[in-house]
Amino acid sequence: MSGDSGKDDSGKNQAAANRGGDSGAKAEQQKDWKPKYNPWLIAVVVTLAAFMEVLDTTIVNVSLPHIAGSLSSSYDDATWALTSYLVANGIVLTISGWLSDTFGRKRYFLTCIFMFIVFSFLCGIATNLGELVVFRLLQGFFGGGLQPSQQSIILDTFPPAQRGKAFGLTALATIVAPVIGPTLGGYLTDTYSWRWVFFINIPVGLATVAAVFAVLEDPPWAGKKNRKIDVIGLSLITLGLGCLQVVLDRGEDDDWFGSPFIRVLALLATLGILGAIGWLLVAKKPVVNLYVFGDRNFALGAVMIAAVGLLLYSSAILIPQLAQQVLGYTATLAGLVLSPGGLVIIVLIPFVGMLMSRVAVRYVIAFGFALMGCAMLYSSHLVPGIDFITLVKMRAFQTAALAFLFVPISTVAYATLPRAMNNDAAALFSMSRNVCGSIGISLATALVTQRTQIQMAQMSRNMTPLNQGFVMARQQYEAGLLAMGRVASTLESTATGRIYQQYRTQSSVLAYADIFTYCAIGAFAVVPLAFLLSKTKKGGGDAPAAH
Repeated sequence: MSGDSGKDDSGKNQAAANRGGDSGAKAEQQKDWKPKYNPWLIAVVVTLAAFMEVLDTTIVNVSLPHIAGSLSSSYDDATWALTSYLVANGIVLTISGWLSDTFGRKRYFLTCIFMFIVFSFLCGIATNLGELVVFRLLQGFFGGGLQPSQQSIILDTFPPAQRGKAFGLTALATIVAPVIGPTLGGYLTDTYSWRWVFFINIPVGLATVAAVFAVLEDPPWAGKKNRKIDVIGLSLITLGLGCLQVVLDRGEDDDWFGSPFIRVLALLATLGILGAIGWLLVAKKPVVNLYVFGDRNFALGAVMIAAVGLLLYSSAILIPQLAQQVLGYTATLAGLVLSPGGLVIIVLIPFVGMLMSRVAVRYVIAFGFALMGCAMLYSSHLVPGIDFITLVKMRAFQTAALAFLFVPISTVAYATLPRAMNNDAAALFSMSRNVCGSIGISLATALVTQRTQIQMAQMSRNMTPLNQGFVMARQQYEAGLLAMGRVASTLESTATGRIYQQYRTQSSVLAYADIFTYCAIGAFAVVPLAFLLSKTKKGGGDAPAAH
């Protein structure tokens, strides 16, 4: 008996030793893993895919009037082509980490790119609005996995010391693509047809598929994993984020909470999001791991990138909207106001990368938000007769601040996270930015309407015979109209109408100035958060270190 027992113990010890040896060999293999191809080549390839997807979120905007006319629908109905894309995109952003683990990251990334191309083609040949909305929904579903997959690939491809430079490349997709989208969309629509807004994805996408297939490989820890479907978590995320995106995109058109449709969706969004958070915290195998927020740097990074998304997207909609609706710019000219800002980003990002190797990242982030606040204050100095060059300067100042924010925040957010959490972290990081970007657009649009009404109500009090300035202005208009040969009996009403039109223009300009002031306050308020980040190596290394 004792001899058998000794043999059993010896066998168990040998098995344990073998397992330990296998585990140690596997850990050593993971530690020593390096991509076969140049990491920068991989970064360019995956960024091209993300750039194509982000571009598609804004390139369609200026084509909506043409789409509505071509497909015999109203402009309001045509906006569902935007809403459907954003709904699917927002849902998939959150669960892309689970999808990547379930199918294998390379396979999932390739599938997303290829199907994005397929549905881009189907959008381009759509014969009615219903088809276009469905194809845009599916395009958004597959496109939603590209941004987080790109970030997790870059995280695993580059050593921590080089991630700051690598994230500079991802900024081209996240910041520059939305800037040039309206300009490119306007050019393609005016020169060819709105259908080319979708067809342009096909050659770029096919080239990207071939390049990704050739150079990308999964590291040992990022291959296919057996993660069961979390039906409850998936359902709650779909309900919450799907309804939230519809509320944000349709709220302004449907009078917000004055509409029963919006009220019901807002309630469902609240229940879905709160239910999802509760479930994901207690589920044994959740569809997305919320415990990544237990890392202080990642939690603060997600909050700060959400603030960046809110400021980026709200300011990106305000200036072209002001240019078109108040100053009378064409869609292409309004897009050109934004384009120089993209060049500023491209020029500054290498400088920011060098700065991060010499200065603590949290100081760079704090400077970025302070600069953003100053840029927004500068942008609040609007006047009705503002010229094109001044608008370009305002937007360029804003994007200059973004260069000091996106790369440092992206770098420090992942600095202290275990790489096994990269997929879920990248999904939640991208979701934070995009959802808050949608919130920023909706808030900015709603506030423009509200503040215009408030400013108009205040200014219209001056339209009284007791106000000397109003009387003098009306008399000047009447004299001018009389000199033009207008009938004397209509002079007073016409002159009053002209003054009223001036009031409307001025109240709109003041409303935009108010919102830029609010953005400035928000940017300054985020500055202290940067100093709560834990100290990391300069450049965003993965090991904590004082400096």
